[in-house]
Amino acid sequence: MPLRPRPEIEKLAPSPHGSVDYAELKTLGLTPENVIDFSVCSNPYMLPPDLSNMCDAAALSRLPDSQATEFRECLAGKLGVSPANLLAGNGSTELIHLVALTYFGNGDSVLILEPTFGEYAVACQISGATVMRQWAGKETKFAHRIEETIDLIKRVRPKGIFICNPNNPTGRYLSRREIESVLDASPDSLLVLDEAYVGFVEKKWSSLDLISRDNLVITRSMTKDYALGGLRLGYAVAHRQIIETLRRVAQPWNVNIVAQRAGVVVLDETGALERSQQQIREAKQFLVRELTRLGFTPLPSETHYFLVKVANPKEFRTVLLRQGLLIRDCASFGLPEYVRIAARTMPENERLIATIKKIRKEK
Repeated sequence: MPLRPRPEIEKLAPSPHGSVDYAELKTLGLTPENVIDFSVCSNPYMLPPDLSNMCDAAALSRLPDSQATEFRECLAGKLGVSPANLLAGNGSTELIHLVALTYFGNGDSVLILEPTFGEYAVACQISGATVMRQWAGKETKFAHRIEETIDLIKRVRPKGIFICNPNNPTGRYLSRREIESVLDASPDSLLVLDEAYVGFVEKKWSSLDLISRDNLVITRSMTKDYALGGLRLGYAVAHRQIIETLRRVAQPWNVNIVAQRAGVVVLDETGALERSQQQIREAKQFLVRELTRLGFTPLPSETHYFLVKVANPKEFRTVLLRQGLLIRDCASFGLPEYVRIAARTMPENERLIATIKKIRKEK
């Protein structure tokens, strides 16, 4: 009989994600190059840097800097923190799993504000922690009532708390006052604040000074802002003692040399990033306006992605995909009546709207 894994691993269900399913595309006779991906919430305007000039053969033959020193130093200068407060990761998802592995275990309870990114629960289940969920409902259009969160925290005193801000998939964004109230209510809990999409919020506030409280880890993604999804690059910001602890647990050489150098290069692209963010906001406004004219009701969102209620999300997604347009079916988020759409370039957005109009006429 083969060896069996830990009980929590046997019960583990993977978290579905957006983007293309290569096997699915093959059955439909499509290739990734034929599909416009509205299911992934990355910056559609930022072009990845020219990698051909970044790494010669000699560089590729060496192990990368296990501490990503140059990348962290450049990032520290941009953020106004010390390099000692930063840890680079193979995307922010690796860092989420790293935090759970380092700080949570059997007997610990972890609170997750939902609906949200599924990897928080997966990471906690792998570590053996018990997941508690606070759900934001339709009556608030999936905005959390933080006073209820505070009451729950004071009652159950979780070891950890996961908050995605702005939230994925709803695009809801909590204020500084709300996040501070969570920290005040949970001095003995570790708050993991996932800001993967904060770069897409127009009126964002900075959470970086809150790391002095020493019970906060902020995770961010370079892949969303700078369209580096294929390279996988993210970082955590926290009190230096937390970073030192996480570094002891992290795998060596977890960020490859190409991703590190790409990170250094794109951090200088401030002007291009700001221009693209304005273009994305205008693209989202176009999509929301045109979808509303077609009788849909996009939900409020502070980001470039948003939820839309449709009659049959699974069928709606499939019909669009056959036309080379991919949106996110939100059943895996616990929202079976909704799809998530992320704004792309204007020609791509116009094609999506035109295709939806065509589909509706053919019914």
